[in-house]
Amino acid sequence: MSDLLAGLNPEQLRAVTWPAKSALVLAGAGSGKTRVLTTRIAWLLSTGQVNPSGILAVTFTNKAAKEMHTRLGGMVPVNVRTMWIGTFHGLCNRFLRAHYRDAGLPQTFQIMDSADQQAAIKRLLKSLELSDEKYPPRAVQSYINGNKEAGVRAERMPPPMTPYEAKLLELYAAYDAQCRREGVVDFAELLLRSFELLSANEALRAHYQGRFRHILVDEFQDTNRLQYAWLKLLAGEHNAVFAVGDDDQSIYAFRGADVGNMRALLNDFSVAEPVRLEQNYRSAGHILNAANALIERNDGRLGKNLWTDAGDGEKLRLYEAWSDGEEAEFIVDEVRGLKREGVALSDVAILYRSNAQSRILEHVLVNAQLPYRIYGGLRFFERQEIKHALAYLRLMANPDDDNALLRVINVPARGIGARTIEGLQAASREQGVTLWQAACSAGGGRTAAKIGEFVLLIEKLRAKSEGANLAECVSLAVDHSGLRSMYEQDKKEGEERLANLDELVNAAVGFMPDVPEMALIEFLTAASLEAGEHQAEAGEEALQLMTVHAAKGLEFDAVFVTGLEEGLFPHENSLSDAKGLEEERRLMYVAVTRARQRLYLSCAQSRMLHGQSRYPIRSRFVDEIPGELLHEISSRSKPAAPARAPWMNDAPAAAPKSRDGAGSAYRIGQSVTHAKFGAGVVINAEGGGDDVRLQINFAEHGLKWLDLRYAKLTVGG
Repeated sequence: MSDLLAGLNPEQLRAVTWPAKSALVLAGAGSGKTRVLTTRIAWLLSTGQVNPSGILAVTFTNKAAKEMHTRLGGMVPVNVRTMWIGTFHGLCNRFLRAHYRDAGLPQTFQIMDSADQQAAIKRLLKSLELSDEKYPPRAVQSYINGNKEAGVRAERMPPPMTPYEAKLLELYAAYDAQCRREGVVDFAELLLRSFELLSANEALRAHYQGRFRHILVDEFQDTNRLQYAWLKLLAGEHNAVFAVGDDDQSIYAFRGADVGNMRALLNDFSVAEPVRLEQNYRSAGHILNAANALIERNDGRLGKNLWTDAGDGEKLRLYEAWSDGEEAEFIVDEVRGLKREGVALSDVAILYRSNAQSRILEHVLVNAQLPYRIYGGLRFFERQEIKHALAYLRLMANPDDDNALLRVINVPARGIGARTIEGLQAASREQGVTLWQAACSAGGGRTAAKIGEFVLLIEKLRAKSEGANLAECVSLAVDHSGLRSMYEQDKKEGEERLANLDELVNAAVGFMPDVPEMALIEFLTAASLEAGEHQAEAGEEALQLMTVHAAKGLEFDAVFVTGLEEGLFPHENSLSDAKGLEEERRLMYVAVTRARQRLYLSCAQSRMLHGQSRYPIRSRFVDEIPGELLHEISSRSKPAAPARAPWMNDAPAAAPKSRDGAGSAYRIGQSVTHAKFGAGVVINAEGGGDDVRLQINFAEHGLKWLDLRYAKLTVGG
């Protein structure tokens, strides 16, 4: 037992050995939360407080679940596979597989990923003869998923206020009917169906409440309302919920995450006070002090203060460029310098608020011949050839899966065109059957013969898979479907796609199903669940580029946080909303705490965004960091001399008026005051009409170009 607890700091030890009651652990960035969570489970098992089957541990990624399994396997001499450890979706899938009859599902129900769900919605719109321009599939998908995640079925929705809302409600109901008919579920349905079954079935609820005495949840700040309700249902009145999270890193409100669940847990489970993990094992002191100064401006926090005993380290480097191009050039120069110092490129990250910002960075990196990777690019199970192979496997498991059939009925090309498919869909609607059933009953003629050949192919694949192991099933799908031959003829990308198909077979070889008889179903389920993982591609040593959202959970020796300008970071959509601004500040907090040793903050006085030049002011987040933590680096180049604004040579009466309404003209040498930058003197100007910029030398903030459309200036110092 001493080995198990060795090396824990006092607060980590307090959390791990917490009594058998509910707790909320506020785990700051880099505070060792994963170690605490896994050691807590090992402690409960080692002290005999619970059997492995009495543990339910919820993570937010399959990667985290696998890591927890691996760590526990090395910590305690028990079969960790008997424990329920996984994501919300994975655990709900396991529950529904065990109780599919009670849930009203076929035993071989399939899970649609996001792309499959959009395809299903497109088919629905077409069958109802609705325009996908008026009802965009992505918007319909968001409407359906949002209501499911709120726990509201179509029949329980409030009366629609407009004809458009009425049609969305109709689509929601029709979509659910289509999914039931085809025996498929989407991700949101997994949780909602599980919650509904537990709510309605008292015997099942009592069974699982009696089983899972200890429920442990990672990244609790990212839970939505339905997930929290599901956890409460499983906990009942007597089970302990051990939730680990950080309200300061709650950055997924747009996905439905509700940071209020953390306070709700304190009240609902009678937790007097959170356990705070504040000692940081990742970042240098100056970085942590900057993060603390930023986040303390947010209201309603549960409150914590990160610290380290590893020393202050370097100050944060702040660079204010004349333009976004110069900002990118500066970053490239610094990256080259880091490389010369021996820092691996993979330990350097460039973070940005918006994906649109990557273009100029990529342009400069390509010119500099620096290898880079956009983190979170196309993932394995989302690649074209993999999705084709999985579609064949899905048809081998369940030929009534319309999405899978439509994906590969003419892949490889077998003479089944769009018109033939439309006819098949029409027959399916008229007869009230699936596309497969319609295909099996197709009449005579050349078109029917082509469909018959496809039906025969699937039947042969299904027959050959009888008694075959999982790897043999995958090989059947790849080889006998014609996919391998098709890609062998592709001289451009075929080699890479074939390698991916071979890797799919390798994945099947290493796959260990819980129920061997259900190996194919479990493999397809795992593929669907992992399709949404956010993992970087393996490959050569490369610089990492990503949005701040994608950086959550990662860490690097050196981090560049770019585009720190008002309207960009914080995002313009948040500037008029207090809650939105606080989430942006939490996002900045996440960005800062990704850095271990060196942190760069950069901004530009002019930036091209969406085809337009913008002249923003520096982000408030930079100014919220104490000056003594910053080392400001001056721009090493000079901007091109701006064209003299015509009105600067005109008589004062013809010049633009000041924003104070006093009627005084702005002129070179004039004293002005800015609400943020304070007193300054106008030294230059450019533009005319409604598009005028002033260059002002501020006493405390130096030279700034400000756009008069947005700058709030008053005359006088």
